[in-house]
Amino acid sequence: MERNRDRKDREQNREKEFTEKLIKLNRVSKTVKGGRRMSFAALVVVGDQKGRVGYGMGKANDVSDAIRKATESARKNLMVINIKGTTVPHEILGNFKSASVLLKPAAPGTGVIAGGAVRAVCDAVGIKDVLSKSLGSKNTINTVKATFNGLENLFSAKKMSGDRGKSLKDIWG
Repeated sequence: MERNRDRKDREQNREKEFTEKLIKLNRVSKTVKGGRRMSFAALVVVGDQKGRVGYGMGKANDVSDAIRKATESARKNLMVINIKGTTVPHEILGNFKSASVLLKPAAPGTGVIAGGAVRAVCDAVGIKDVLSKSLGSKNTINTVKATFNGLENLFSAKKMSGDRGKSLKDIWG
């Protein structure tokens, strides 16, 4: 009895820890002998607003099941992003197929200047000030993947200072 209560408490804390954002819900149909079969595909971003973020996709015959599957997938694929204060440490261009996303650091107070999918990812990561431009494809899924590609390729200040043989203060100024 005590264990079940502890498990439920941990699950509730984990749910409070992360913010979930539904980016796209798509109704898809498959033509079969008897007609069209409708199902739903969901794209969800999950983040703790402290640098951990993940995205996932789920597909089911019901909307709520598709969102649940996408959320579970996003929690399994969490990654840690290097952020500097409230912005990205340097300019980066993320690519996935024909979608490209440019992310530029911004001064405090600027806010998140980004389109729908990129804004959702930045909010989930915890980036408060960034300038971005989505280039190429407008496909939401590819844009999210391009954003993640850019964010995971950000340099870590500690690693960079170690590689160059300089202190963190010399790197950041």
